[in-house]
Amino acid sequence: MPEFAWPEFAWPWVALLLPLPWLLRRWLHPLPPGQALHLPHPGVALATIERQPGRGRTHWWLALAWVCLVAAAARPQWVGPPQAQQRSGRAMLLAIDLSGSMRTEDMHLAGQNVSRFEAVETIASDFIARRAGDELGLVLFGSRAFLVTPLTYDLDAVRAQLKGSAVGLAGTETAIGDAIAVAVKRLAGLPQQARVLVLLTDGVNNAGNIAPEQAAAAAKAAGVRVYTIGVGATQMRVPDFFGMRLVNPSADLDEAMLTRIAQDTGGRFFRATDTHELAAAYQTIDTLEPMPQHGPVLRPRHELFRVPLGAAMLLLALALASRAGAWRERLA
Repeated sequence: MPEFAWPEFAWPWVALLLPLPWLLRRWLHPLPPGQALHLPHPGVALATIERQPGRGRTHWWLALAWVCLVAAAARPQWVGPPQAQQRSGRAMLLAIDLSGSMRTEDMHLAGQNVSRFEAVETIASDFIARRAGDELGLVLFGSRAFLVTPLTYDLDAVRAQLKGSAVGLAGTETAIGDAIAVAVKRLAGLPQQARVLVLLTDGVNNAGNIAPEQAAAAAKAAGVRVYTIGVGATQMRVPDFFGMRLVNPSADLDEAMLTRIAQDTGGRFFRATDTHELAAAYQTIDTLEPMPQHGPVLRPRHELFRVPLGAAMLLLALALASRAGAWRERLA
């Protein structure tokens, strides 16, 4: 059974304001009627107003309302037990190919033919969801490479950016070297920690300003491990003049280059000819880059200021209602 814990105040110094109404009343006390109002006729005096019953209750309600307001301003909080946070200290960037060939429908998902990008979007989204504790970012590349989502712990934002992407958004060609360079630039400026790039493509480097070999050398120097995934089926039926024929839709995939990049940077190359192999590649990366069992210890805090604030509003309403009732009795 959990141990009961009393609320704590984030700003206990606010309690110094408790005597403020009493001090103001003492220093700024009202003047007697003869001094507050000049009467032109001598001998004329103001009648003393009889103290109304219930006025004392109004003062008590106002005093309690002030106490509740001060308590709310002090920010009462319930502080929970210490909890270990899953923060790995690892920064991981995903680089996804959006070139025109990613429209090729040679992948199967849930019994249906889907494009390479649709398969990548589905399986990569599941991979992102399992990386809680990592800082994740997203690089999209085609003819050019762009950092779409900076490194963040907000995995939902990374997934949303991937889901909102479209083939051809960054051009129809493939700038693999530029994608690696963009990722290395972001990862190299971080403190010394595990830095990981997962690069997925279905083609050969045919665009950009930086050769993949140069980008891989920069990644190695910066301590960035690059995992490369080559996606695309090896056989696909396409119609021709005589009916249907088999072709290799991944003939342009440069497996040798992707393998060298992975080996030179301490990563690994994966060949994904279908969605099962693509999912297996991401699962293997999960295994090679495990999450720690314990992270920094934090104590959750739940704000409780709404309770005394609501009580103060209720007491103030009672005081106003009592004062209004007293005035109605006097006028009757």
